[in-house]
Parts: sequence; structure tokens; C-alpha cells
Amino acid sequence: MTQLFDLQAINVRFGHINALTACTLRVKAGERLALVGANGSGKSTLLRTLHGLVRPVAGNFQCDLNARQAMLFQRPYMLRASVLNNVALGLWLKGVAWKPAKAQALEALARVGLEDLAHRGAKALSGGQQQRVALARAWALKPQVLLLDEPTSSLDPTAKREVERLMAEFADAGMTLIFSSHNLGQVKRLASRVIYLEQGRLVADLLTEAFFNGPLPEAAEIFLKGELG
Repeated sequence: MTQLFDLQAINVRFGHINALTACTLRVKAGERLALVGANGSGKSTLLRTLHGLVRPVAGNFQCDLNARQAMLFQRPYMLRASVLNNVALGLWLKGVAWKPAKAQALEALARVGLEDLAHRGAKALSGGQQQRVALARAWALKPQVLLLDEPTSSLDPTAKREVERLMAEFADAGMTLIFSSHNLGQVKRLASRVIYLEQGRLVADLLTEAFFNGPLPEAAEIFLKGELG
């Protein structure tokens, strides 16, 4: 499989705060990678680093520049425009003419089951619907890598199941998924590999079955028991 990311002992700092310390990670195409850990452990920083939004101050960072990426944030930003235009704008910014961009956007909305809401104001949608619009906006760009930061954290159970279903379908179609989550049930359902972070350090990197069935480093074991207890 093609190697998409190769991080060797990278450090990321925000002022005097070490957000990531000596982080080493390799990700291959087709993996479904979950990032877990307490708040402030470095999950979001690692996602932003992989997406090129944050630069390491030390270490070596390499990525496949030919692999198209898209990222979904915990609270997707919606423009004061229709659902259709929110999706089409991303394509237009990538150089697609406006008319075909709208046609492709409508196809993307159909992919996530929201074509009937294409002309509704995006800001009037529920949180779950907005997250699906964000997924449509990402899918329309045909990314090979999709990064998601707590994609279902503020959603109700029905919306969570719908977003998980779409994530699974994207992965089954060959897309590489890298997502952070506090929902360990979601991690079990979606991930093939789990990364546990604590205070900016990568403590465990295991296949999902091995992560949940141990043995684990002590810090990861304590976290897992606390989350499941």
C-alpha cells in the first residue's frame, strides 16, 4: 500500500506549550485510523498537522503530495447561503466552473441523502444535517484522505448513526479515514487501527482488536478503563 504520511519525531509548539512531542507515525492508503485520548492530548493538533494547517518545529514530516485531502472540523462552518452553494463553493475554489460545480454539488448532496434540502439555508439545518453537508462538501472534492475531528460529538444518536454510516461507506470505497473520537464504540465500529495520545505524546499504536483486548501501556490502560467504567 502507498504510504501517505511519515512523521519522524515531530514536535509542535504553540508558544511555550508543547502540543506534540517526539511524535512518530506512518499511515498507509486505505487505513482507518482512530485517534483517542483525553481532551488536550494532541488529537486535533495531529489532525491539523497531517492536513498541513500546523507546521512542526522539529522532526521530519513527509506526506504524499499527490494524495487529495479534505478535513471536517468538530463544528463545520456554514456560509449564509443555500446548502447547494455551500457545497458548490468548494469545487469552484478548486477551479471548477460554477455551473458544473453546482451539478457536482447536487450529486454530492444526493450521496449523503440531502438533495431535497439543496435550496434551504445551510445555517437553518440541524447539527446532524450540517455535518452531512460538510461530508458532502468533502466528498465532492473526491479526496483520497479524509480527516475528521470528533465528527459526531455534538450529534443526537440518529445523526451519529447516519454520519458513521457515511464514514464507513467512504472507507469501504477506498478512502483513507483518520478521525479523532471520544466514542470508543465508534472507534470499534470504524477503525482498523488506534492511536492513543497523552499530553502530546503518542503512547500506543495498535490494531483495533489489540487495543481493546490488551495488553496496553499503563497510561492507555487507565484511560480505557476510565472510559469504559
